[in-house]
Amino acid sequence: MNLFGFTFNRKPRSSAQAKERLQILLAHERGSGPSADFLPLLQRDIVEAIKRYVQVSDDAVGIRMDSIGDVSSLEINIELPSDPKAEAKTEAKADKPEQKAAAKG
Repeated sequence: MNLFGFTFNRKPRSSAQAKERLQILLAHERGSGPSADFLPLLQRDIVEAIKRYVQVSDDAVGIRMDSIGDVSSLEINIELPSDPKAEAKTEAKADKPEQKAAAKG
């Protein structure tokens, strides 16, 4: 048997090694908490939703995600304009859907 073991040295298969490495990588990523890859997309969607009601620049919205233990928090800071003209435009935009609904009804 030693003769066969010596001549036919069994090395671990590369697929088994790759699988083990992938499992270690996945366990590490899962242990590090939720991924923040979606934050730029989330920020873009939030800015688009806010722009429907208030005129703000893209830089006026800040999004931060924190994770402490099992609890994750999403913090959104929005710098709203204090310009009365911007508020008047916002009110006009908000009234338009109501006027369209009243005209249809």
